[in-house]
Amino acid sequence: MVANIKHFLNMIATEKGAAANTIAAYRRDLEQFCEFVGKDELEVQGADISNFIADLNYRGISAKTIARKLSAIREFYKFLFLDKKIKDNPAADVLSPRLDKPLPKFLTEDEIKKLFAAAENSENFSGYRAVAMLKLMYACGLRVSELVGMPENCINYEQKQIMIFGKGSKERIVPVAQAAIDEIKNYKIYRERYLNGNKSRWLFPSLHAAEGHITRDGFFKNIKNLAVKAGISPEKVSPHVLRHSFATHLLSRKVNLRSLQKMLGHEDIATTEIYTHIISDQLRDEVRRNHPLAKRKKLIK
Repeated sequence: MVANIKHFLNMIATEKGAAANTIAAYRRDLEQFCEFVGKDELEVQGADISNFIADLNYRGISAKTIARKLSAIREFYKFLFLDKKIKDNPAADVLSPRLDKPLPKFLTEDEIKKLFAAAENSENFSGYRAVAMLKLMYACGLRVSELVGMPENCINYEQKQIMIFGKGSKERIVPVAQAAIDEIKNYKIYRERYLNGNKSRWLFPSLHAAEGHITRDGFFKNIKNLAVKAGISPEKVSPHVLRHSFATHLLSRKVNLRSLQKMLGHEDIATTEIYTHIISDQLRDEVRRNHPLAKRKKLIK
């Protein structure tokens, strides 16, 4: 790996607290870029970056992926510029591809209930754990990384609150519904039996995973299987869809947007505002179906 890239990755890990997945993605994107330009990274010009973007477009790479790669390049050259390795930042004037923001996918409340019911029919530790994880994720709008890596002591049962360690090691406190609290208490009985005298700092341990807790892939596969049992298309169900469902259902019940932003852990409220478009579309459809003036009268001949 190029020494400057290595130094950059060390910086975002230590100073910015970037997650391992973010660091790995930056590494792949920067190595791909360096391979494309075929020159010393300190000699790169704006035209080189534009040519790289054009090549990605030509090969049919999505605008979202191109934007991510360009973000990595920008951060890298900003680092080199501030570190006085280069006199000018070649990425400063490179335009980003236009992104069409898709609306988040979500499950209906009835589909959520079916998913819970399918999980509750599993009479083994994996099933008990799945029920607890599903209800906690839906109750708190958690990211999957926040859920699987949750310490056992992060829940305050008396205050009905949970301490969440989010992106960039940022902490936030989110209220937990009583139904989720009850499910966790019930699950912990089976957790102790599963550990069989062993100790684990994780709320959702796994005796087989190297991390010591259930992995994101493991949880992903669990909910896909549960979707099939619940009669829901597995393509509709993912951990992030559960998070979107949490946000959409709360907004439909008039929860304050700022409160939702804090619960989701969004730095920018613009990220949270995308859910208002879902509610607006639902309201528009309701008006079209139900408003008296929406029904066209038959023309008199």
